[in-house]
Amino acid sequence: MIPSAYPPAEEIARLTARMLLEIEAVHFNAETPYIYSSGLPGPTYIDCRKLISYPRIRSTLMDFLAVTVMRNAGLEAFDNIAGGETAGIPFAALMAERMALPMTYVRKKPKGHGRGARIEGTMSEGQRVLLVEDLTTDGGSKIGFVDAIRETGATCAHTAVIFYYGIFPDTVPTLEKHGIALHHLCTWWDVLAEARLQGTFDDATLSEVETFLKAPRTWQEARA
Repeated sequence: MIPSAYPPAEEIARLTARMLLEIEAVHFNAETPYIYSSGLPGPTYIDCRKLISYPRIRSTLMDFLAVTVMRNAGLEAFDNIAGGETAGIPFAALMAERMALPMTYVRKKPKGHGRGARIEGTMSEGQRVLLVEDLTTDGGSKIGFVDAIRETGATCAHTAVIFYYGIFPDTVPTLEKHGIALHHLCTWWDVLAEARLQGTFDDATLSEVETFLKAPRTWQEARA
């Protein structure tokens, strides 16, 4: 069912951050940094996959994401909802249900047997596809998924995520250059503000996290 009312974007961001903190999807550790897929360190880590185990929070955030996309892109802007393998698949299914649209998913690379398919489900030429994932950092994986969608003859000009890092300045311009608009619910800055409000982490940790968020590459280079 498509929600008919929703709070403004600022309140959605605050509530999303609060929910992520509530289920302990947010991890801050300044003393022993996490190692990202890039191989670089950082004091922050988020696990949006945990959301699928919390039905009330999961449902609320999917309502928020559906109305955010429809508010920004239009109520009749899409014909198909595609999830990115693997984290985006459950959220794409939930979004497709809310928006009453077909659902597909995109593999990171072609399946190595059978038809060798990269798109699972039915995606038709000319369909307007919304790519759904759990989060984005620099947007690189989104471009790969969108290219796979466009190879079918469908169009994909929008991607929606629950969480956007919001600390790498090239992310949005890179996506826009590729013809992709990014829609998201909250960023690290929203989470940091809510963590401070709730006193979820000690002041020293939050100060170190803020230092990282202001200049992530500088922080990483000093500790690489």
